[in-house]
Amino acid sequence: MAGRRWPLDELLTETNRAWRARAREVAEKVVRPKAAHYDRVQEYPWEIKDALCASGLMGVWIPAEYGGGGGGVLDLCLVVEELSKACGGVGVLYAVNALGSFPLLLAGTEEQKRHYLPEIASGRRLCAFGLSERGAGSDAGGLATRCEVGASELIINGDKKWTTNGGAADIYTVFTVSDPTSMSRRLSAVLIEKGDPGFAIGRTEDKMGIRCVPVVELHFRDCRVPADRILGGRPGVGFKHAMMTLDRARPGVAAQAVGCAQGATDLAVVYCNQRQQFGQPISGFQMVQGMLADMSTQIEAARQLVHASARALDLGAKDVTRMAAQAKLFATDMAMKVTTDAVQLFGGYGYMRDYPVEKYMRDAKITQIYEGTNQVQRIVVARSIIKQAASLEHLKAYIPLPDHPNTLADRARAPVAPAQA
Repeated sequence: MAGRRWPLDELLTETNRAWRARAREVAEKVVRPKAAHYDRVQEYPWEIKDALCASGLMGVWIPAEYGGGGGGVLDLCLVVEELSKACGGVGVLYAVNALGSFPLLLAGTEEQKRHYLPEIASGRRLCAFGLSERGAGSDAGGLATRCEVGASELIINGDKKWTTNGGAADIYTVFTVSDPTSMSRRLSAVLIEKGDPGFAIGRTEDKMGIRCVPVVELHFRDCRVPADRILGGRPGVGFKHAMMTLDRARPGVAAQAVGCAQGATDLAVVYCNQRQQFGQPISGFQMVQGMLADMSTQIEAARQLVHASARALDLGAKDVTRMAAQAKLFATDMAMKVTTDAVQLFGGYGYMRDYPVEKYMRDAKITQIYEGTNQVQRIVVARSIIKQAASLEHLKAYIPLPDHPNTLADRARAPVAPAQA
């Protein structure tokens, strides 16, 4: 399906644009007509998942040697943005399969990769990522779900919260405490499959947005799985695996946010051109034009930050944590503002459920929360900035602190005020 072309499209490769065009076609022909229905009934849209499989999009980020499309994080982000323009819920429905499989790609044994990745790439099996718990959200080090590591089997006990795609997924990357006595090697990731004894899906949340993708609790009661299900073949490196995964996945959340913002803005532009007030379309009013200009500028700034962070990851750049956090932080805050402005441009109609724009605002809100709240992202960015301050030591000579020699000399030259009578 033909789409708009931006000047910065030239920064994309032909392959990038091909994946984006394929995603846009699915989004407009399959996702958009069904988005309101699945938002209303809060059910997993299997027909949309089947269309994604038929289009070959389900394994874009998985290397060709494991049956995938051989694309990178940038390709993933381009697909997520296009899907999210039509439905933010479908955007995360798609992206969460990358989140669940990134640990395998980054740290799995060759046997684990060959066993699971071809099934994920084809869409025959779906993924989920089990990190958060009731008492451990931002504090990943505070997990309580236990894993007893034996010679032949692993025994898992505990509960997980906020597992996106849970219930629909067949494979779960679950982070557990395998050595409670250790600070540095406390956590291990375990690959859990639907149907494993002792594993059950619990409560399904009734959500404000992204309603077409389930978010559930996971329960483990003496869940026994083979010992070769421990990610990477050895315990104690789960925290590292989780942080590496989130660095790689956060641009995808940012892309979802960009898609939601762009989708809401597109609807607002169409509405403003047709809504008549005072004898003319409201798009002719300067205050409306100012809002649209700001919305478009903020979206493009976020999009380029998403693309830059994705490219850095694809090129294997070192220390990408800060850039991934900045992309997630900026894009998701932007999406909440832009989608709220889009609702405002629709006026009273924007607040009504039978108009499409309010859904974008509801879908956008979660992007500020999951895969690391934006408050945590600010901490990550600030710590990185402060850590890198050592490279700026030469600037101290230009800052006249209170005890700086120049400051003392200036004081000595200053005229003395006459004494008061």
